[in-house]
Amino acid sequence: MKKSKLATALFSILAGASTVSYAVDDMTNILPNAKAGECYAKVLTPAQYRTENTEVVVREASETVKVIPAKYRWDEERIMSAEGGSKLQVIPASYKTEKVTYEISPASTQWVVNSRQSDILANPGMLQLARAGGADIDNATPGQCFHEHSSHAKYETVTERVMVSEASEEIKLVEAQYEWVEQRVMVSPEIRKLVEVPAKFETVREKVLVESAKTVWKKGHGTVERIDDETGDVMCLVEVPAVFKTVERQVTKTPATTREVVEPAKYETIRVKKLVADAREVRTVIPAKYKEITKTVLSSPTNHVWHPVETKGHFGDKTGNVICLRETPAKMGTITKRVLSSPASVKKVEIPASYTTKKVRKLVSEATEQRTTIPAVTETVSKTVKISDARLEWRPILCQVNMTNDNIKRVQSALKTRGYNPGPIDGYMGRGTMTAIERFQRSKGLATGGLTYDTLNKLGLKIES
Repeated sequence: MKKSKLATALFSILAGASTVSYAVDDMTNILPNAKAGECYAKVLTPAQYRTENTEVVVREASETVKVIPAKYRWDEERIMSAEGGSKLQVIPASYKTEKVTYEISPASTQWVVNSRQSDILANPGMLQLARAGGADIDNATPGQCFHEHSSHAKYETVTERVMVSEASEEIKLVEAQYEWVEQRVMVSPEIRKLVEVPAKFETVREKVLVESAKTVWKKGHGTVERIDDETGDVMCLVEVPAVFKTVERQVTKTPATTREVVEPAKYETIRVKKLVADAREVRTVIPAKYKEITKTVLSSPTNHVWHPVETKGHFGDKTGNVICLRETPAKMGTITKRVLSSPASVKKVEIPASYTTKKVRKLVSEATEQRTTIPAVTETVSKTVKISDARLEWRPILCQVNMTNDNIKRVQSALKTRGYNPGPIDGYMGRGTMTAIERFQRSKGLATGGLTYDTLNKLGLKIES
């Protein structure tokens, strides 16, 4: 009876001495097919874990920047020292001389008396009498004579204005005006350089999960926590916090880059002849020239009276007066006249600009940047990963038949030999012995909750059931 109570107490206490994960598979719904004399206890097989290595970045990948400076060369360049312009060149007018014939006195016919060769002019009254007498004086031809008498023609002297030189233009040139000025000339252009700005890093600390948070079943200590009074199972679910490891790593605060530095352009001052006013022309009108000439003009014609002498027939009595129409040719004069052949004009003559040669610094290739990638640095961190859940199952244990004082002493001695202090080696299953058994089971990954045969085998003990 004493051994039976001892076995019952051992089963009650060790059945709760276990640590499992929060996921537990209960495999105890069906009792095992036990033989007579065998004892089984509901034990907790702990969850299985393995250690895995994880690569953690301790310094991020970054870049270095190398600046390749710009390249230049010196070239000779033509720079204008005096602006081009133009000047005007006068092409004078050309003239030609023409002879102009003018009439001094016009041709005329005169009626003379007596004969064609007579110098005695017929007076108008006589001509009028001849006209009245039927002589066709108005249609008479030179040399025709009429009988009767005639009157002298009347003339007057007039003055006429004749152009001897046409109007023209006189062209004078006003030369272009220049002035010497100082002018700034660029001898070196603006230069832009790229300057390397290195990357900046900072060290940050980061927590890395090594073992996730979990809940475990632990043995209870009071009657309030009991599941029932017959089996003596007392289990409590306890939360175990996650385990973290702090690692340091370098992260890029600002990446490597470049900044632009500008060198201003360089200039030199040179003297340049600059056009102020273009050449121009001034035209002056030369009026035409005239000359006054004097000539005689018929003011009243000769009057004829009589019929033609050659007319045959009877015209009455002749008076003896004869008028004849005598022709006097016109008198002509000649003058030399200056006539414009081509007018004066202006021709524009281009004056080319003048240049001087200067040495100028020119950009061949711009500055560039060359980036090199620095790979990230990693560190291996170990963490525990669960591979199977804890489970409740029935396992064979020592019962009343073989739970003797000698067997318990053998268990206590084996525990002590392996460094698990059970207290006194007295053959009694006290608290110290039960605690040592639980510690041994946990260290070996064995099921907890009873003194199983697996535990005895690990202790190197063979106890017959």
